[in-house]
Amino acid sequence: MADITGRRKYLARKRRHRRVRKKIAGTAARPRLNVYRSNRHVFVQVIDDVQGRTLVSCSTIDRELAPQMADMKKVEAAKLVGQTVAARAKDAGINTVVFDRGGFMFTGRVAAVAEGAREAGLQL
Repeated sequence: MADITGRRKYLARKRRHRRVRKKIAGTAARPRLNVYRSNRHVFVQVIDDVQGRTLVSCSTIDRELAPQMADMKKVEAAKLVGQTVAARAKDAGINTVVFDRGGFMFTGRVAAVAEGAREAGLQL
């Protein structure tokens, strides 16, 4: 009975994400930049929903970024992940994306990912 609140919050987020996904879809021309935030990490993917493929991904558990994020706060690490995924997307020829916050509030780490991606030259 102790975990009922956590389950309720999880289901509410899933409901919000479903509502957002009715309106947002990633195409080859403008893929979807999806953000998932756990308690410890941030995971970002650039997805083409037409083909059902992940084009680019990055997270705070990425081996390339681990040394840089050793003593960063979570928001700073999320911003670095946003910059890295934007750089990888630019290398893959992607300049414009649709931002999918995944049912999370657009604040803190989720907003930091978007800010980092914009700074690196990705259009959201």
